[in-house]
Amino acid sequence: MTGRSRLAAKFWMKRFRKARNAIASRLFDTRTGRRVLIENIGPRVVSMTVDAGDHLMTFSPSDYIGRKVFRKGHFERDHVDRLITTLRERGLMRKHSSLLEIGGNIGTQTIYFALSGAFAHVVSVEPDPRNFPLLQTNILQNGFGSIVTPVNCAAGETAGEIDFFMNAGNHGKSSAIRQSARDIKTSVPVKPVMQILAELSVDPARVGLVWMDIEGYEPVACRSMVPLLSRRVPLYMEFTPLFYGPGPTREFIATLAGFYETCLVFFEDGEQEMKVVDLPAGLEQYDVLFLP
Repeated sequence: MTGRSRLAAKFWMKRFRKARNAIASRLFDTRTGRRVLIENIGPRVVSMTVDAGDHLMTFSPSDYIGRKVFRKGHFERDHVDRLITTLRERGLMRKHSSLLEIGGNIGTQTIYFALSGAFAHVVSVEPDPRNFPLLQTNILQNGFGSIVTPVNCAAGETAGEIDFFMNAGNHGKSSAIRQSARDIKTSVPVKPVMQILAELSVDPARVGLVWMDIEGYEPVACRSMVPLLSRRVPLYMEFTPLFYGPGPTREFIATLAGFYETCLVFFEDGEQEMKVVDLPAGLEQYDVLFLP
């Protein structure tokens, strides 16, 4: 190949790379392109950070929630916005109150709550040893270190340690209750909710909302925060009869009905206010706000 031929080849190769990169950039700036990219990242990449507009979010690209954040720019932020709007419309937002978040995961909802300015303080409880460092990172890199306090434990009836089962593909599905034979068993610290608050010097009377999503362990956590339930603090949770079973679901509904009279249930096609005793026990899962 002559010198002129080599120059021509380099010229056209450079043009090809430029065109290829331009096409790739346009593709990866779409939701479909981002999905192709995130689903094909190799195991050597253990974490990624995206600029989501008004905040940064660091996540594991191998995790379901992380992939959602990468593709959509958020993970169920609309649920937080909907809840805050509902509380405000019903006059249930208190100034200078604290939020108790049980099941903080990597801090998606934690950051959304902090950005909203609705609460003076957020306590975020997360036991998964994979999620907790990411939760800490997301709190600090968004400047919420003085507002959000992360706690690395599970919420349960007695202090100590419990078996914890980590879901390999969706860290948000990890739980103190085994749900799959593929779950990875480990041991995590556990504390009653009231002990968590006491150790942080958080006055239970200042708690304005309990937000809970702990994959079937909600009945146990509720038994450890009876003083909050007795005060009828607004309680929002992912309610999952599929995990509880028919008998325990009815018992849990009866327990909650002993503290709350009415609730607001969020179905996929809308919301409905009802008596707590009338909560549907036959559905697999839905979100519910127990009203004071």
